[in-house]
Amino acid sequence: MIEYIKGGVAELSPATAVIDCNGLGYLVNISLNTYSAIQNKSSCKLYIYEAIREDAYILYGFADKQEREIFLQLISVSGIGGNTARMILSALSPSELINVIGSENANLLKTVKGIGLKTAQRIIVELKDKIKLAGAAGDLSALPVAGTTVHEEVVSALTMLGFASAPSQKVVAAILKADPGISVEQVIKLALKRL
Repeated sequence: MIEYIKGGVAELSPATAVIDCNGLGYLVNISLNTYSAIQNKSSCKLYIYEAIREDAYILYGFADKQEREIFLQLISVSGIGGNTARMILSALSPSELINVIGSENANLLKTVKGIGLKTAQRIIVELKDKIKLAGAAGDLSALPVAGTTVHEEVVSALTMLGFASAPSQKVVAAILKADPGISVEQVIKLALKRL
């Protein structure tokens, strides 16, 4: 089992990171929260979850152990896979998710793409006792992305998360028209709620 990967950030997008460890590049699927934590760093340490299937070997990376623990709790729920758990952690920070589960707010949880009311209720029922409702650390701050426009970065991230390009472009354009100074992370969170 891989506990963590530490190395240089060779490539980074809101959905994936390539971490260079002595010339070997690991493609790691990340959440938007992890993206925000490592986006302006030349090197990082990601805590890893390995999903080993018959047809794929997928790495999921997290900036801290708390986010990885919540991811593991999410995938333990029937019907929640790695990509859905990553989508949930991209729409809500770990502390927000803990609060949503603690307050049994199924309506907020079902705003995440792919989560219906029954799935949201199942997540709450199965995880309410497992997740400690301790006060979590503050939200990760979002920083602007260098070298590309916010619009391009967000549409690229949404496409990697499985959304069609045309509707993503329309939603992102509307969000940026309303608030041109908004960060990439905030645009993605708003877009996830609208798509």
